[in-house]
Amino acid sequence: MPLDNVRNIVLVLSGKGGVGKSSITTQLALTLSLQGHTVGVLDIDLTGPSIPRFFGIESSKVRQAPGGWIPVDVHAKQTLPPRNSEEQAIGALSCMSLGFILPNRSDAVIWRGPKKTAMVRQFLTDVLWPEIDYLLIDTPPGTSDEHISLLETLLKNTNPTPSANLPYLAGAVVVTTPQAISISDVKKELNFCRKTAIRVLGVVENMAGFVCPNCSECTNVFSKGGGEIMARDFAVPFLGSVPIDPAFVQLVEEGTRPVYPEGTKVDGIEVAGALDASPEGLFVDKYRDCSLYPLFDGFVKRLVQDIKTIS
Repeated sequence: MPLDNVRNIVLVLSGKGGVGKSSITTQLALTLSLQGHTVGVLDIDLTGPSIPRFFGIESSKVRQAPGGWIPVDVHAKQTLPPRNSEEQAIGALSCMSLGFILPNRSDAVIWRGPKKTAMVRQFLTDVLWPEIDYLLIDTPPGTSDEHISLLETLLKNTNPTPSANLPYLAGAVVVTTPQAISISDVKKELNFCRKTAIRVLGVVENMAGFVCPNCSECTNVFSKGGGEIMARDFAVPFLGSVPIDPAFVQLVEEGTRPVYPEGTKVDGIEVAGALDASPEGLFVDKYRDCSLYPLFDGFVKRLVQDIKTIS
């Protein structure tokens, strides 16, 4: 089956909507690619398929082939222009989403549970993925029909331990925001992982600050630390906190390269940024200038090392 071309599968989960799962999935995928891995992204948030918008490929359509669908390419394996005097070889990135199939991106998906379940199973069995190192699955909030169908299908067609013959269900990255109301909902997702024996690779606390586009300050306007406390209570790894960066939003919405005031620091790391907000270059190339990239570079190195340790 098509999943046979996939080496590792990582779920991106949250018990609450609006915490930024798709944003986290996008940046994990870009960072994995920048580290040289071949990556696929599967968007099973059927009523809010936003992955095509994040990657700037909304107008793309999937192609039919004998046996299934061919996912949409975001970029091919290649070498990016020098940055800090060093060239960077990146892995190919492709994705699949219901957003590529709908006639219009504003169409509402009004489906009952059985149809959602069938669509999720079809995505897992009929997408003709190339040889990829990591498949990231962006999920809807909660623990609904899509999650049950997803896990039932994955558990039948993957190995609980690394195998040369079957894809490995490595585990899940759980996303929250710092506020108590979000934490209370996301705790249910961690309990869901416990009950279904899905390994939690780490918790990401999103929207834990604000990177000001006019000064060099990163301010914790929504508080910070709730995600770390939750991870400690559940004895699962805490990957780190991610602030809101308007420059990343502008990169997604307008395709412009991130620019920051001199001296901007995020999590103690000074941000280089670009000299001007140029629209030139691949999306992944412009992401290298984003303040969030060094954070995700650290997250992904930990995830990859963790998965390799199990292997």
